[in-house]
Amino acid sequence: MPVSSALVEMFRHNLWANLRLIDTCSTLTDEQLSASVNGTYGPVRDTLLHMIKSEERYVALLTGQTPTTSPEPFPGFDQLRERARKSGKALVSVVQNLDTERVLEGTWRGSSYSLPVFVPLIQAINHATEHRSQIATILTQLGLQPPELDGWAYYDELNRQAAVDLSSS
Repeated sequence: MPVSSALVEMFRHNLWANLRLIDTCSTLTDEQLSASVNGTYGPVRDTLLHMIKSEERYVALLTGQTPTTSPEPFPGFDQLRERARKSGKALVSVVQNLDTERVLEGTWRGSSYSLPVFVPLIQAINHATEHRSQIATILTQLGLQPPELDGWAYYDELNRQAAVDLSSS
């Protein structure tokens, strides 16, 4: 598998993991969604929204759009899932068409910046992984089983889906 294909697959995994976690959290009670533990970003609900809003900002940065940073209330799971799907697919598209020599330039909080394109890509994966782990920690502290989101579970899911696709042909 070429490096570029492996990179694309990493971002597909990121999308899959985000959607799987959102689906799991959509079954939680309001009390569980409000739960937090020390060392995490905050309540499950807030962490999910923060995670997806950040991903939308990475997409904006990587595609030359103006990122939005305004605060907003939790939009509900249907809208959050759709936003995660849209931003996740956009990140996959970015890496499919990646110019590895590209330098991003702009202004952030009144200061100019210039950084290689790989920096927000690394941050997108790291940021999502960190917050998914924090939510898994909260779920565990609540006595709940978090979903398996690692690469092994993703690979198993791909194989199961391929088997279903073959059986329905």
